[in-house]
Amino acid sequence: MKTRVRYTFAGLLLLIQILLLAGCAGKTENKDVSVEDTSGKRLSIGLSFDSFVIERWIRDRDVFISTAEDLGAEVNVQNANGNVDEQIEQIEYFIKKKMDVIVIIAIDGDALGDVVKRARDAGIRVVCYDRLIRNAQTDLYISFDNVKVGALMGEALKKALPEGGSIFAIYGSESDNNVDLVIEGLSQALEGSDLNIVYSSYCRNWLAELAFTAVNEGLQENGSVDGIMCGNDDLASQAIRALSEHRLAGKVAVVAQDAELSACQRIVEGTQTMTVYKSVEELARNAAVLAVALANGEDITSEECALQVTQTIDDGTAQIPYFSIDPMAVTAENMDEVIIGSGFHRREDVYLNVTETAGTEGL
Repeated sequence: MKTRVRYTFAGLLLLIQILLLAGCAGKTENKDVSVEDTSGKRLSIGLSFDSFVIERWIRDRDVFISTAEDLGAEVNVQNANGNVDEQIEQIEYFIKKKMDVIVIIAIDGDALGDVVKRARDAGIRVVCYDRLIRNAQTDLYISFDNVKVGALMGEALKKALPEGGSIFAIYGSESDNNVDLVIEGLSQALEGSDLNIVYSSYCRNWLAELAFTAVNEGLQENGSVDGIMCGNDDLASQAIRALSEHRLAGKVAVVAQDAELSACQRIVEGTQTMTVYKSVEELARNAAVLAVALANGEDITSEECALQVTQTIDDGTAQIPYFSIDPMAVTAENMDEVIIGSGFHRREDVYLNVTETAGTEGL
C-alpha cells in the first residue's frame, strides 16, 4: 500500500510540472516557474547592449539578469561600446552559441537587419529592447511610449517659456528610431503654439559632447535661446555646461529624459526644468519575462499569457508585437513623490547640493 501511494504522489508532481510548463512564463513574482526545455538544458538568453555610457543601462542590465535568473534562465551579456560592427559580431556569436533568445539594444536600427534575419533563420527568437530594429520582423519590441516622451517635453516647454519663445532641439542619434518618435511627440505638443524651434542638431551615437558644441553653435547663430530640448539627460548635462559658460544656466528652460541622478540634482538646484521618468526596472523585468516566454515557445499575444502583448507596431515591413510602458514628467514639484517615493533615487542623493529645507518642502 505504501509503495502505491508513493508512485501516485510522484505522478501528481509530474502532472503539476507539465501544467506549469504548458502555461505562460507568467509574472516575475512567481519565482518557482521552471523554464527548462524538454532536453533539460537551461534556457539561454543573449543580451547585447549598445554601451554602458548612459547611466540607465546599468539598471536595465541588472534587473533583466536578476529576473531571468529567478525564472531559471542564463543570460550572456555583451557590450558593443557603441560600435555597430562589434554588435553584429556579438549577435553572430550568440547565433553560434545557439541562444534561445537574443535581446538587442541596437546601436543602429537600420544596420542589424541582416544579422537578425540570420538569427531568426537559425530558429532564435529576437527581441528589440527599447529601440526598434527596422525591417527585421523581430518577435517583440518592448519600450516606453516614446511619442509621449516627446509630448511631455513639449508640454513642459510650453509651460515654462514666454510667448514667442525660441527653442534649440538637440536630438539623440539619427540612427535611433526612438528619436523619430520623440520628435513626433514634440511636434504634436508644440503644434498651434507660438514657440519656435530656431536651431536643431543630432548627436551621433548619443555622444554628449556634441550637445555642448550644438548649444554654442546655436547661440552663435541666434544670439539667445529661451528653452532647450535635449534627447536625454546625458546630453542635457553638456547643454547646461555650455549655458553655464555663457552665464545662462538656470535662465534657460532645459528638458530631457531618463531621470538620471545628476538630472534630478540639476532640477532641484534649478538648472534643469524637467526630465521624463521611465521605470527601467519595470521595462527590464517585463522584457525578461517575455523573453523567457518566447524561449519556451509561448504565444505572448495570447489571452492565456499572464503578461499578454496586445499592441503591434510597424517596423517598416511588418506589424510586430509591441509592449509599451507609460513615461511620466518629473519637475521640482513632484520630485519627492515620483522619484524618491518610488525608490528610484535616494533623497540624500537627489538633494545633495541643496539646503535641507529645499529638500523637505511639501512633506
